[in-house]
Amino acid sequence: MTETQQNKDEASKPLIKKCTYCQEMKPLTDFQRRTGRRAGPYSRRGPCRSCRGLAPQERAATSAPSDEETNPSAAPVTQHSLEVNTAAHSLEASLPMEAQRPRRKPVTDKARERHRQRVRHLLSRLKPADTRALRLNRNGMIRLRGKTDQGRRWHQEIELDLAMTLVRERMAVIVNPYTVRRLYSNKEFRQYVLKRDRYTCFFCGGYGDTIDHLLPRAKGGHTTPVNCVCACNECNQVKAARDVDEFIESGVPQPSPDDFEAPDNPDASEGTLHT
Repeated sequence: MTETQQNKDEASKPLIKKCTYCQEMKPLTDFQRRTGRRAGPYSRRGPCRSCRGLAPQERAATSAPSDEETNPSAAPVTQHSLEVNTAAHSLEASLPMEAQRPRRKPVTDKARERHRQRVRHLLSRLKPADTRALRLNRNGMIRLRGKTDQGRRWHQEIELDLAMTLVRERMAVIVNPYTVRRLYSNKEFRQYVLKRDRYTCFFCGGYGDTIDHLLPRAKGGHTTPVNCVCACNECNQVKAARDVDEFIESGVPQPSPDDFEAPDNPDASEGTLHT
């Protein structure tokens, strides 16, 4: 079999993903696509359609092992199940290393609050820059320069208030009185925030791979290092346009059981946030 024929056969196979909560292998079409991200076979996240609208308690009950899982001899092994498991293993092996979730130990409320204090301390160290040197050009605007993820240069004109906010919150620097330059591309900014927060959700303490705004964009917030934190996909969707304090007081969703594993050292304190 030639390499071209092998690629065609692999492309014709249905892509399968394991649901985080019900632990069932389902096609990727049953999972929600992350809007605003690149469209690809591995751009879908979160629970399947049947588990998406369940409450956290119901999801925990669904993710609990059943009698068939605890007693493998009771579950009959069929040719279909073998094919599904084989496809699942090949799909997991083909995922890049950064797309595979690291397993974490359970997080307590004390450790979750300690992580929030650490992130707030890092944000407080980003002291606002001086914006008094900015001047409007003949069009009454400020020129903003930057680069795309592919390195291509771009520019646009923005209002003075937005330019001052970007400079103050360390998203841009002043090039001359009429021009500011954006420091990060979209991809670089995402990696910067995730690494700064150690891939830990600011709200629930679980594994996070998305960016959320402390002050929602619907209420005037901007995408800057001061206003953005790492968040998991579920907290990002549930929080929506609510304020941080309002969302935390209303009850933060608990992390997925797949993000946890038993501690290697039983004497270790459970209050430590593993990031």
